[in-house]
Amino acid sequence: MSWLDEVNWDANGLVPVVAQEHGTGKILMVAWMNREALQLTNDTRQAVYWSRSRNKLWHKGEESGHFQKVHEIRLDCDEDVVLLHVEQVGGIACHTGRHNCFFKKLENSHWLIDQPVIKDPKEIY
Repeated sequence: MSWLDEVNWDANGLVPVVAQEHGTGKILMVAWMNREALQLTNDTRQAVYWSRSRNKLWHKGEESGHFQKVHEIRLDCDEDVVLLHVEQVGGIACHTGRHNCFFKKLENSHWLIDQPVIKDPKEIY
């Protein structure tokens, strides 16, 4: 049995993936992978995801240049979530031009943006 067979893929053949910054422990983003994306991520040591909106493989950074170098790949106890420890090249993980995708914070029943845009997305994509 292949190590890929040990992953509990959902009905669409996908598994959620958490990208965590190596060194700081910050959660940068959550995405999805299929078998091919996980295999490519392991082989290249760069994050490759499955884009559900584009219905294709998505090599993180292919357009922006903000690649994710993979230091470690982990599987949770239920074998249905993958955790990547990554080095975020360029310091921008989010398509909005921010360091990570979790820039909205709930305060007093309102979502507040508490992280600046590092680079205008129009300059990135």
